[in-house]
Amino acid sequence: MQAHLVAAGKYHDIDFARLELLKLLAEEPVIRTSVASSYGETARLDQCDLLITYTCDLVPVGDELESVQRFLDRGGRWIALHGTNSIIRFAADGKATTPDEAPEFMALLGTRFLGHPPIAPFPVRIVRNDHVLTEGLRDFSIEDELYLSERTAEIDVLMATEFNGECPDFSASNQRQEEVPILYQRQVGAGAILYCTLGHCRGHYDLKPLAGFWPHPQRCAWNYPIFTEILRRAIGWAMHRPA
Repeated sequence: MQAHLVAAGKYHDIDFARLELLKLLAEEPVIRTSVASSYGETARLDQCDLLITYTCDLVPVGDELESVQRFLDRGGRWIALHGTNSIIRFAADGKATTPDEAPEFMALLGTRFLGHPPIAPFPVRIVRNDHVLTEGLRDFSIEDELYLSERTAEIDVLMATEFNGECPDFSASNQRQEEVPILYQRQVGAGAILYCTLGHCRGHYDLKPLAGFWPHPQRCAWNYPIFTEILRRAIGWAMHRPA
């Protein structure tokens, strides 16, 4: 099975996430993985069965977006993680904005990032317990960036939480959502997308040039066995493996 991992972007410890994902993929002897730092290797994606993205503020454009659409149309499965649906800019007051600059990509993905509150524990509720990704799992609590998004297409929510509060680092600070998707599936063509918003990580130097040194490295969901279990199940889902 041919997999393609795109791990790149801003404000996160991309090297850490890339390595952890490659370790999990290496547990499956039938998977062979190529790695890229952009969506630009369209010829490679045309040959793959599985796409995994761990990105922030990086979106495919032009031929790159067309290659992702082709991949899904012919039956490819895409595991999108954490900041894949994010575009981040900064206003004059220093607050982050999340402009709608890639509507076609966000419509394909099914959600668009709006902001997140400060990192803190939050509960996650299993919405569907009859799915290969959730069967046998219980509700849990986890500490991570809680990604708030607007829906841009129909999605099948598998795990969710709720939020009513403020995101002080973002211009659109006041947010209220009764169902915040944490894990969802979306059918596209003969293929499918599985999006998990968990997985923030940051090292000492990942906020440059915004900050020279970040004193406390963050691993968030990566420290939790439930997140590892979700990722393993996601890889199994991509291999069309039953529970």
